Amino acid sequence: MTEAMAGSREDPHAQARSARSAPVLLHSMSIFREIFEIVFARRGIRTVVEIGVESGQVSGIYAELGASDVYCVDPEPTERVRSAVEANDALHLVTEPSPEVLPRLPVADLYVLDGDHNYAVVRREVAWILEHAPDAVVAMHDLLWPWGRRDLYYEPSPLKAGDRHPISEDGPTVWHDELTPAGFVGLGAFTVARHAGGERNGVLTAVEDALAEHPEWRFELVPAVFGMGILYRAETDPDEALQRALRPYTTSNLLAAMENNRIALYTRVLQMQFEAAAQADDRDRLADTVAAQRHEIDRLTAELHRAWAVLRSG
Repeated sequence: MTEAMAGSREDPHAQARSARSAPVLLHSMSIFREIFEIVFARRGIRTVVEIGVESGQVSGIYAELGASDVYCVDPEPTERVRSAVEANDALHLVTEPSPEVLPRLPVADLYVLDGDHNYAVVRREVAWILEHAPDAVVAMHDLLWPWGRRDLYYEPSPLKAGDRHPISEDGPTVWHDELTPAGFVGLGAFTVARHAGGERNGVLTAVEDALAEHPEWRFELVPAVFGMGILYRAETDPDEALQRALRPYTTSNLLAAMENNRIALYTRVLQMQFEAAAQADDRDRLADTVAAQRHEIDRLTAELHRAWAVLRSG
């Protein structure tokens, strides 16, 4: 294991190769393959419903682990997603919104929720699953900062006005509680709730409210990569095998500390990028000003020469 992680004297760059092959933002659910392996090893997972399809890479992981049918729900799939689905007979693309299409899909053994990160949508998804798929396991993403307690709305949003909080195009940062144009911004792809916390706001809040109506379900949280949640009914794990297998991850203070450090570093980089772009804009404006002044100086100089020539000829 040490050599696989850190390399060897003969291959000192193994860790670096592994690092550069991972997503730079570490936002992908593929990071949690080890958690999915634990779930598949302790449950008979044959049917998966995946809401929110990244690129098709994660969808393929479920098939690799033993799923025979993976329903990939994405109303606006990219060509990369379409190609990935077409290349794997176990994958089936569903291009309808998740809350509406769930009742028309086969009841799954595993639901993976990584679509809309707002209370209204997540609450409807989770409520339907807890009511109609009592033997399923539910894996969820983005239960910690920044969307655990603050809604994100992909734009244009199909939500009714009553399901949305007042929005901002600025984004959150770790370094203060207010939104900032130097934070985690959507650049037109999404907006965020202007205020965090309170009722009906954020992914984790939606899960908590759903669980309040279904206390027979157990909730586990892996404090890494924006937070991964696992839901399952307690009676489907009578010997607590799944809970015990997840415990090294769900109780890890090290993972939590590393996640806090990661998001602090990430938002510091966002701030530095914003400041660098602002400085570049300032330099461009200064260059334009200098060019305009130089042009004016050249014009005045030419007029002065013409006037001097007239005086000399007179």
